[in-house]
Order: sequence, then structure tokens, then C-alpha cells
Amino acid sequence: MEEIPLRDRLVLAGVELLEQEGSAELSLRAITRRVGVSHGAPRRYFPTHNSLLAAIAATGLADLATRLTAPADGAAREQLIELGRRYLAFAAERPAMFELIFRHDLLEGAGGNLRTTTLPLLESLTRIVATAAPDDAAERTVGLWTNLHGLAVLRATKALDLILDRKDLDTFVARAVDAHLS
Repeated sequence: MEEIPLRDRLVLAGVELLEQEGSAELSLRAITRRVGVSHGAPRRYFPTHNSLLAAIAATGLADLATRLTAPADGAAREQLIELGRRYLAFAAERPAMFELIFRHDLLEGAGGNLRTTTLPLLESLTRIVATAAPDDAAERTVGLWTNLHGLAVLRATKALDLILDRKDLDTFVARAVDAHLS
């Protein structure tokens, strides 16, 4: 059996630690302790703690990108509703990762070229929006994403749990889509 390279072990340990303990516990020392190496060992691969965080976030973005592959068929509205559901599901299932991948204050300039993952997602969403509402598709997409992201944050932090007994989550997603397509 081939041994996993140290760089990959550090990233995997960071992902595990993030998922199990949350972002507050995602220190360089905690990651290296989990891998069983000195706290200086990551410097060979990650010049800063934030560059390691960017590599960890990249794994989450890759997962999110896979989940947000546009449905192949169906009207734009149904495709957007399905993508909205998937986005909110990711936030609920992986709240700490969801938080990390949107910490641009930490990750900007940290490496990992995260925009190469996020920009195609936004462009794909814009193409779907444009099929249903070609006028101002970019602005409509930003509005829709902002609306869905707000719902996802509320879902990830369990704040939506306070009102979910009165409103079905799918209704929130459908209304957000409808509001930005009309």
C-alpha cells in the first residue's frame, strides 16, 4: 500500500478536524498533532497557516462544485430550485466547511486559486438564469445567489430551525428563484 504524501495528510487532517471540531479548533498545531509531525513540518508545503486553510477550503469547494453540477434537463426554474436545494444541503451537512470556504478575509491571497472553482459555478448559474430571464441575467444571478446564500447561512447555523415548522424549506428556495426570475 502506497503512503499518502505529507501534504495530502495535512489537508485531510485539517478537513477531519474542521468537520469534527469546527473552525475554532483548526490551528496549525492541532493539525500537525493529528498527523504526528512537528508544527514546522507543514512549512515545506504551506508557507502560512492561511495557505493550509486555503488547501482545506479547496477540498470543500471541489465537493460543492460536484454537488452543484447543473441538472441536465428540466426548465430553468426547476434546475435553479434543485441547485438551491443542493446548496442549502451542503451548508447543513458541512457547516464548518461552508463557513471556511466563504472566509475570503482569511483565504484571499493564501494560494489555492479558489476563484478557479467558484467563478465557473457562478457562470453556470448565470447561464441557467439567462435561459429564463435574459435581461439582466448577471444581476439576477447575483441577487439569487445572495438570497440562497443567506438561507444557507441561516440553515448552517440552525437559525432556520426556528421557523421550519411553519414554512417548508423548499418553499423558501422556490420563492427565491421565482423572485429573481420574474
